[in-house]
Amino acid sequence: MKAGLVFTLITIALLQQVAAQRDCRSFSRQQEHMENDPGLRSRITALETFTLQHSGNNTAGRIEANVIKIPVVVHILYHYPSEKIGDEQIIAQLAMLNKCFRKLNADTVNTPAVFKSLAADCEIEFQLATADPQKKYTNGIVRKYTPITQWGADDKMKLSAEMGDDAWDPKSYLNIWVCNLDKFAGYASFPGGDEKADGLVLDFPVVADAGNKTIVHEVGHWLNLRHLWGDEYCGEDGVSDTPKQASYTPGCPTTIRITCGNGPHGDMYMNYMDFTNDACTNLFTAGQKARMRALFAPGGPRNSLLSSKGLNPPLIFESPLPAEDPKWLEARIYPNPAINEINIDLNYDARWIGKIFQVTNLQGQIVMTVPVTSKFQKINISHLAPGMYFLAAKKEDGVSVKQKFIKL
Repeated sequence: MKAGLVFTLITIALLQQVAAQRDCRSFSRQQEHMENDPGLRSRITALETFTLQHSGNNTAGRIEANVIKIPVVVHILYHYPSEKIGDEQIIAQLAMLNKCFRKLNADTVNTPAVFKSLAADCEIEFQLATADPQKKYTNGIVRKYTPITQWGADDKMKLSAEMGDDAWDPKSYLNIWVCNLDKFAGYASFPGGDEKADGLVLDFPVVADAGNKTIVHEVGHWLNLRHLWGDEYCGEDGVSDTPKQASYTPGCPTTIRITCGNGPHGDMYMNYMDFTNDACTNLFTAGQKARMRALFAPGGPRNSLLSSKGLNPPLIFESPLPAEDPKWLEARIYPNPAINEINIDLNYDARWIGKIFQVTNLQGQIVMTVPVTSKFQKINISHLAPGMYFLAAKKEDGVSVKQKFIKL
């Protein structure tokens, strides 16, 4: 019994360790996009050819001392006030991102000696935008209330029509959405996909942790880097100086791991594009740098970022109107009790507009049906007999509302 218990505890610990890995959804999301977009596969093939032709070439545009500077806009989608993460957390994430891309992170001293000569300063930096697409002043951070309490890795957070927030022009900005992401720490779009979904998504806890490197990994995908194992056993990542390896690396190894015949040096598990624990990742290679910077060559999918006005001084200085949060997060009926009329406040969730509310009596009989036409709906109840009634409705996603009121 004791041996069985110990085995069970060890198994649970190992599963928890695996669960703590960087649960990236980027590759599988791209596969889904290819199923829905017949032309995407050919665009990816053309991009690979372009990358091979332009790796290492110089670019032109917004480059300072050979450093590419990319304007960033962060969309924070919050439901609860506690999810309104502060500017300082966003700034800390970008600071860590820049250190990793510029090889300025202190843990570069941990890069194994055999790989040190391959480690590269990618000469790419990320800065919060100073001008929005209308050339108005911005600090590069957008906060928006949403009735959605949790998001799947399906890009809906990137659409205002789905209660998310539309991307700023992806030809001029790197869009980052921060939200309550179900099951995944983050995911990113690869170049060549749907522009409306271009960018990356991060879970709240990722951004709250200044040392979390998920953003580094996902920006790598956004700049066309693959996982080191090519998302298949001993697969191809398109980079010549990253050794082939069998699969992702769990935990934080301290010894050489030889797979796919890559001895004597073994897997480059300290590379940002593995799933190794954050504390043990510390490099991009020169080959990865060349692959990423090839995107900015003339004709490349990220070339337009070099002429972005997103980091220019704004031409219009307007104080943005403060966003008003709902004062409650459920339907509210007032006055209650009422004589002739009740009001329904659905300000917390505009998705109720167009739905049908039913009014039932204590016997469960439907006495009224009310189509919702606005977030503040008035209902004439003067014809109802005095008593208690229930107002109820249900949306397609399963969310329901049920409130009782008293007719005097």
